[in-house]
Amino acid sequence: MDHARSAIASARPGFTVGGVAQPRLDSGLLRYVCSENEAGLSHCEAEFGNWGDAGGNTGFLWFDRRVLDFGKDFLVKIGGATIFEGRIMGLEARFPELAPPTLVVHAEDRLQDLRMTRRTRVFENQADADIVRTMARDHGLTVETDLSGPSHAVLTQINQSDLAFLRQRAALADADLWLEGTQLHAAKRASRRDSGLELVQGARLREFHVLADLAHQRTAVVCTGWDVSSKTAISSEANGSAISTEVGSGTSGPALLQQTLGTRKDQVAHCLPLESGAAQAYADSHLRALARRFLRGRGVADADTRLHVGRTVKLSGLGPLFSGAYAVVETCHRFDVAVGLRTEFVVERAWIGNP
Repeated sequence: MDHARSAIASARPGFTVGGVAQPRLDSGLLRYVCSENEAGLSHCEAEFGNWGDAGGNTGFLWFDRRVLDFGKDFLVKIGGATIFEGRIMGLEARFPELAPPTLVVHAEDRLQDLRMTRRTRVFENQADADIVRTMARDHGLTVETDLSGPSHAVLTQINQSDLAFLRQRAALADADLWLEGTQLHAAKRASRRDSGLELVQGARLREFHVLADLAHQRTAVVCTGWDVSSKTAISSEANGSAISTEVGSGTSGPALLQQTLGTRKDQVAHCLPLESGAAQAYADSHLRALARRFLRGRGVADADTRLHVGRTVKLSGLGPLFSGAYAVVETCHRFDVAVGLRTEFVVERAWIGNP
């Protein structure tokens, strides 16, 4: 293990609350979990000892709400790198048998504002980048996006949270959506450039389980709709070409399904596109989502703050079928006094290597 990663792996998380460093929280930490996935928002759960010297008397340490209180900014760092930044949403008291009481802080990042805002509205003559900027402005966030594409005549947000609607638009644009502090990012997956991150089985990669499964693969996806202006039916089809740039020298799930079982098509039935471009986007998005789950793996690695949703990681030492690059879709940074720091993660990709 290199020195930088070793320093992270041996460190304890550090906490800042309301902009003020809290070394008493650092030393009193018993357990910490920070989780992130591509569908929701980042969540933090940190448990601290809650009994000891409190102003010269023995008693509860954190019940005065002077440090830990609802709505306060809550920031966590490991080895100098920020792994969580959000606000305190819940305080949980625990009184275990034959052990001192503890206090658990529950915090969520600022995407929580978008999750709690549900509405119905119409966007007219706006591109996806315009919608991202509107959402960011509505919630007091800055924005950075490289999304391009035509304006949509009409897009409707029907009884959806702002977060659900925004993630839906990002999926159709084949883009990643994430938050850094108060800056909302929306970037096309193909445009993201990650610095090299490699985990080797038996070294920094402690354990890994991966499944290649044809059960939910499809060779093609069809989406139908109705073109209001021309009063004609729409039918668009996506096939393996939608993920061809991700496959390289391996074999994709749709291609392997075609080889082994023959044609297996799917139908997108939960939307009604009003023009052919939208129908193709729905079909492509649905097929990409299925194909990228052909290989899905779960692993545990030495603590590494570079493992986060949306980036690419190269896994080595797994043999010709399963070594190679994967997309990270879930992460969970954990700490406890028994094991210390480690990072759990979920990855996926659309192809399997050749024997």
